[in-house]
Amino acid sequence: MSVASLHAHLAAGATHTCYCWALTRRDGLTLGFTDHDQLIHFDGINFVPECGLSARALASTTGLSVNNTEALGVLQSDAISEADIDAGRYDGAQVTIWLVQWDDPDARQVRFTGTIGEITRASGGFQAELRGLTDALNQPQGRSYLRDCNAVLGDTRCGFDLSDPAFSVTAPIAAVQDAHVFRFDAVSGFDDQWFDAGALEVILGDAAGLREVIKLDQTVDGDRIITLWQPIRAIAKPGDLVRLTAGCDKRAATCREKFANFINFRGFPDIPGDDWLASVPRSNGNTSGGSRSR
Repeated sequence: MSVASLHAHLAAGATHTCYCWALTRRDGLTLGFTDHDQLIHFDGINFVPECGLSARALASTTGLSVNNTEALGVLQSDAISEADIDAGRYDGAQVTIWLVQWDDPDARQVRFTGTIGEITRASGGFQAELRGLTDALNQPQGRSYLRDCNAVLGDTRCGFDLSDPAFSVTAPIAAVQDAHVFRFDAVSGFDDQWFDAGALEVILGDAAGLREVIKLDQTVDGDRIITLWQPIRAIAKPGDLVRLTAGCDKRAATCREKFANFINFRGFPDIPGDDWLASVPRSNGNTSGGSRSR
């Protein structure tokens, strides 16, 4: 990539430039688009024209306010489909936009890098908010002193290996009700509520790659019944393969007894409560102190 070549071309007066932008979903699929009338290829991506997709002028700001723009497009089954938007496959997708000399794609410059924010649809089209890198700086930072753990089960701070067969299982769906109640007849050997607060991820099927949090796990007449907090936002049907992952309620006792991972517990189970702050000295009874852990 030669930014200097692009600048020299722009200084010449008569320019041959266009915008190219790549969109990478969380499932790894990358799509390329351009406002030029011919296909452009670089970085292993084909940027296709006539896709019904365009970006408005980029807006940059100073300070920590969010740089943003908007992308306008027409819903097309071979590019960006309404079903994929409804399923949330584009939520948080990575976006990179280049200014490119179309007759020499090596002469280009990145003009925007960020993610897709809110997506709205109307009249066969869609409008997507593009959020710049400074948006991440507006997120809360630091830790809070709480009794419960603030790590995500299985992340680097937790350190627990969820690939252990005792904490995850892959099985076909036996029945689905309203896209949020799933029945399995091939899941056994786990205690009731073992998967509470865990995750259901579709492995094979039209909803492959989608994941939702489990609200309730119970056994009824020998079958496993999994209820989600929110419905899967695509069609999941009997026979589709899903992975169930055990859940954690963030309590110290659960970390110690269920996962044997208390060494990585990220909460403060012995933090004094309001009643301790209001306590007063006394002269009778056991006043030798002692451990608060029992």
